[in-house]
Amino acid sequence: MNAGAQDRQVPDEQVELAVEIFRMLADGTRIRLLWALRESELSVNELAEAVGKPPPAVSQHLAKLRMARMVRTRRDRNQVFYRVENDHIASLVRDAIENAEHASDGIPPHHRSTVSAVTAISKDRTR
Repeated sequence: MNAGAQDRQVPDEQVELAVEIFRMLADGTRIRLLWALRESELSVNELAEAVGKPPPAVSQHLAKLRMARMVRTRRDRNQVFYRVENDHIASLVRDAIENAEHASDGIPPHHRSTVSAVTAISKDRTR
């Protein structure tokens, strides 16, 4: 095996952890929870309201995400706040949602600001 091929191999432990992350993401409620947490921390009740699920169900999903090290907690008196564990998790969820937007017709929402900016630049150049 050459050195280049060795560099492309991923250790088994990392592959198994990646598989576990994808298992956690194979649930719509968990995707919605992580989406809600991508920019700020929220309490269970705030998350329940954001995803339209009862707090006990949200708590169960959050427990699974916490065990998978995808979210972390901060306690403030009798309330627990959740946030995404790191930028990689937030990026993974954002990229999955943005990729899904490509399945629809037209310009995906995440490209609209870019298209608008390019259009504005093009109009400026033609003046």
